[in-house]
Amino acid sequence: MSQPGSRYLGLLVFTTGACIMGAEIAGARMLAPYFGDSTIVWANTIAIVLVALSIGYWLGGKLADRRPDLRSLCGTVLIGAVLVTLIPFFARPFLGASVDAFDELSVGVFAGSLVGVLVLLAIPVMIFGAVSPWALRVAMDNSDVEHAGHIAGRLYALSTAGSLIGTLASAMVTIPLIGTQRTFIFFALLVAIVASIGYRKVWPALIPAAVACAALIPVGTIKAASDGQVIYEAETPHQYIRVVEMEDGERTLELNEGQATHSVYRPGQYLVGDYWDEHLVLPFVSDEPKGDPEWPRRVAILGNAAGTVARAYGRYFPETRVDAVEIDPKVSEVGREYFDMENPNMEVFSEDARPWLRAADPVYDVIMVDAYHQPYIPFYMATSEFFDLVRDRLKPGGVVLINVGHPENSEALEKNLTATLETSMPNVLRDPVTETNTMLVGSMYPIDASNIIMATRGQGAPIPADLDWLALETALRTEPPLTGGDVWTDDHAPVEWLVDLSLLDYASE
Repeated sequence: MSQPGSRYLGLLVFTTGACIMGAEIAGARMLAPYFGDSTIVWANTIAIVLVALSIGYWLGGKLADRRPDLRSLCGTVLIGAVLVTLIPFFARPFLGASVDAFDELSVGVFAGSLVGVLVLLAIPVMIFGAVSPWALRVAMDNSDVEHAGHIAGRLYALSTAGSLIGTLASAMVTIPLIGTQRTFIFFALLVAIVASIGYRKVWPALIPAAVACAALIPVGTIKAASDGQVIYEAETPHQYIRVVEMEDGERTLELNEGQATHSVYRPGQYLVGDYWDEHLVLPFVSDEPKGDPEWPRRVAILGNAAGTVARAYGRYFPETRVDAVEIDPKVSEVGREYFDMENPNMEVFSEDARPWLRAADPVYDVIMVDAYHQPYIPFYMATSEFFDLVRDRLKPGGVVLINVGHPENSEALEKNLTATLETSMPNVLRDPVTETNTMLVGSMYPIDASNIIMATRGQGAPIPADLDWLALETALRTEPPLTGGDVWTDDHAPVEWLVDLSLLDYASE
C-alpha cells in the first residue's frame, strides 16, 4: 500500500505544518514587545494565519494541477523557508513605526503597521498552506483513485500532527531557550532541509546552509529604550521582559509593549513617588489598626512584578508577612538581581494569582491586586466572582487594594471595576494617585480616610513616622467612589473592548 515517495511527502507536510504553527506562535511573541499579548493581538494573528491558509489551500490546488511534480512543490517550499527566515529581520522597521504611532496614539498608522507585520507572516504561511493539496496531487500520480481517501486522510493527519508539535515546541521549548528570532530560523531550517532533499539537486542544499547561518546573526536589543539604557532583556513563556537603567541609577521594569512601568528601583530609596507608595498607607482606611499596632500582620500581593511594594514593606513594616504572587518566575529573578527585591518575611509564589488565591487560607489583612498587563486587565481578575474570592480570603476588617491603570480623563474602566467590587464589598473608596492610575480600596467593614491620619498619631502608631507626610497626602486625596459602572462576571467581562474604546476616545481628543 506504500507508494514511492509517500513517506517523504508525509514528512514534508509534517514539517511545513510544524513551521506554520511555530511561525504563528513566534509571530505573536514578536508583536508582544510592541503591542502586548492581549486577545486582540492573538485574534489578529490567528485571523491572518487562517486567511493565509485558506488562500494557500486554493492556490495549492491550482498549482498542483498545473505542475504535479515533486520538484516544483519542493522548490516552492524552499521559497517559503527563506521568507520565514527573513520575517524577524524585515519586521523590525514596521514594528518601530508601530511604536511611534502608538506613542502618538495615531490609531490609523498603528493599525496599518500591525497589519503590515502580519502580512509578512501571511505570505510564507500561504505558501505552506499550498503544500497539503499539492502533496496530495503528487501522491495521486503514484496511486490509484480508490486509495485517494486514505492518502488524503494520512497527509492531512500528518500536517495536523506537525501543527501540534510546532505549537508545543515553539511555546515550551524554542522561544524560552533560543528566543523568537531563532525560533523562526529553527523551523525554517527544518523545512529547508526536508524540501532540499526532495528537490534532488545540489544547489538547493545551499539554502539550508544559508538559513543556518542566519542563526549566527546576533539578536541584539529587541527594542531600544527612548530614555536610559536597556541593561537586561529576555523572553519567557509568559512575556517579553526588559530592564531600563537611567543615568542616576534608577531602574524600571517593562513588560511586553512597554507602555507601562511595572516596577521601579531607586538606589538607597524605598519610596518611588508613584502609586506603589500608596500600598504602604492606604490599607489604614480600615478601623482594624486602632486596636493592633502591628497591623497588617499578613498581606498578599497579586502581581508582585519585581517587588517594589514587597521591598518597601520589608523596610517600613518588617514584621509583616508578605506573600508575593508573580506568575512569571523570571520576573522574580529579575527583581532579586536588578531591583533589590529583599524582604526577610517575604515568600514568592510563581503561580497564576486567581488559582493561587483559591487555594489560600483566609488569613490576610490586606490583598493587593496589581496583576495587570497594561493597558489590559486579565478579565478573570476583574469580575464579581473574583472579588467574592478576595473577600473570602480576608480576615475581619481586612481590605483589598486595586491598581486601576487607565488613559487620561477616562473613567469607564474604574466605574465598571467599582460597580463590580461593590457586589462583594459594599464599602469602597478611591485614591486618584496620578492622571493614569487610581487606587481602589474595598472592604466588608466600614472604611474612612480619616483613619489613615489617626494611624500616624501617638507613640507606637501603626504607620511609621517616615510615612506621615505620605499618609496625610493620601488621606486628603481619598474620596468616595465613582458611580454608573456595569457589573462584570466570569461570563461577561469585556475588558479589552472597553480599554480599546477608551484609547480611541483619548486619541480622538
